[in-house]
Amino acid sequence: MSNSKTNKARLTLAALGVLVVGALVGGGVTAATLLGGDDSKSGKASPAPTTAKPSPTSGGQQAAMTPDKARKLVLEKPTGQKEGLSVGFSKGPVGAISTAVYFWEEYAFLDDQKARQQLGAIVSPDASGYVDDQVSEVRKLREQVGLPPSGGTPAGITFSTTVNAVRATSLAGTDGKVVQIWMNYDRYATKADGSPDGDPFKDQDSDLLLKWQDGAWKITNEPQYWKKRSFAHSYFPDAHASWLDGWQQVRHAD
Repeated sequence: MSNSKTNKARLTLAALGVLVVGALVGGGVTAATLLGGDDSKSGKASPAPTTAKPSPTSGGQQAAMTPDKARKLVLEKPTGQKEGLSVGFSKGPVGAISTAVYFWEEYAFLDDQKARQQLGAIVSPDASGYVDDQVSEVRKLREQVGLPPSGGTPAGITFSTTVNAVRATSLAGTDGKVVQIWMNYDRYATKADGSPDGDPFKDQDSDLLLKWQDGAWKITNEPQYWKKRSFAHSYFPDAHASWLDGWQQVRHAD
């Protein structure tokens, strides 16, 4: 994180009592970094084939198709809660996507104790040291915005994360038991007085690797899968190229 952005976050804490999300999660320490991802929109490699390719249509229709025009993927409803996370998703690709989206929207990225609790429930036991690494990143992030290294979100401040679209890729052949989920998301803060933050953190990308293990989707960073990661093209809701790349908008079930 640059000094200017760090200072901006600290000034905001002192003067307004709220963390400006754009400053908080911008620069060298990002929400993606906390989970081993990369939210940079430059220099991305060509994507690998996605789990679900857009179906062929006539030339005119295909050229006009965009994520915004395509049918949204309806997420599964969770069947329960465990350690502050929604759980109970199916083994299929929609279950994997739902797991990733719910986790990312619920992750306590600024509370080291709650983050450890959540990560302990969803990280694969095969990802040795992963939980400790991510909790360490949360603590570094807290220090960079002028907070004690350990603790919760400042009193009266709330954050909400909304995943707009996803791009799913199988990393284990055709069985779909290990997948990479790219997510495009926005993050907002609400101040202690109930007013919204004027500088929300919008249009960001992050990815997770998930594998089906012990009846649930688990986050992993195992080298044999990590080396197979692909990098999505930038997501634009009205771009034909984004649709061809496999980006699909999501919505929560009613």
